[in-house]
Amino acid sequence: QLLPPAPGEPGEESSLEEQRAAPDAASPISSFFNGSGTKRLPQAIIIGVKKGGTRALLEFLRVHPDVRAVGAEPHFFDRNYERGLAWYRDLMPRTLEGQITMEKTPSYFVTKEAPARISSMSKGTKLIVVVRDPVTRAISDYTQTLSKKPDIPTFESLTFKNRTTGLIDTSWSAIQIGIYAKHLENWLLYFPIGQILFVSGERLISDPAGELGRVQDFLGLKRIITDKHFYFNKTKGFPCLKKAEGSSKPHCLGKTKGRTHPDIDQEVVQRLRDFYRPFNMKFYQMTGQDFGWD
Repeated sequence: QLLPPAPGEPGEESSLEEQRAAPDAASPISSFFNGSGTKRLPQAIIIGVKKGGTRALLEFLRVHPDVRAVGAEPHFFDRNYERGLAWYRDLMPRTLEGQITMEKTPSYFVTKEAPARISSMSKGTKLIVVVRDPVTRAISDYTQTLSKKPDIPTFESLTFKNRTTGLIDTSWSAIQIGIYAKHLENWLLYFPIGQILFVSGERLISDPAGELGRVQDFLGLKRIITDKHFYFNKTKGFPCLKKAEGSSKPHCLGKTKGRTHPDIDQEVVQRLRDFYRPFNMKFYQMTGQDFGWD
């Protein structure tokens, strides 16, 4: 009853069962913490974007003693809304006074109903969106699908409605998700821009401590996560944590993260760059941030 349906994408999210069976859960200190406190609805949600770096951000944030987060993606505001807020609250970890409850479900950003639903839970909810160059994001999205369904058509053939005219198929979700300006307009009907923090997926890799500084400030947290927490893993090409939450061992993201992308025809990549450019410019204007994708 309390467990949500199996997440739509096994292997991308730790399931709630895994989380509850996590070895750290048994340690006396964490059972002491988990036993006290109250389950609260999240005050902050990472709402997007898929393949942007949301798992990395959440794992990095969980190092902070005042952040408590659900491990699995609850998908409440898109797939499980009928289950009601009591069900949703029950998924949350217990928190003490002054701690922040968080969750991440990257599909919220592209879900039409999500802004109104989150707003009706609490108008004051802080929203975080990790964004990444829409072209590399689309290729990453395709790479993830390919790893699960090796028989899918090529990236090139899925990109175009008509290869000869060069018409891009904007109905393909891998392309649709990257039109950030369009999705953001929907959120701005319900939330002021100042209540949404845009995190650069690229800077999360090149300067994790810098981006985490911005996130901690936005959440009203003391800047506890600094460059002392990270080391760069050359094999993965990602920063990793020297010590993850509730553990003394170094921790990198799992095998499903940082997959090698297939080689995509450069002409197709260029065509996509041209397609996204005006939307990127609009997005930079709306957010007051230049993400440097063009």
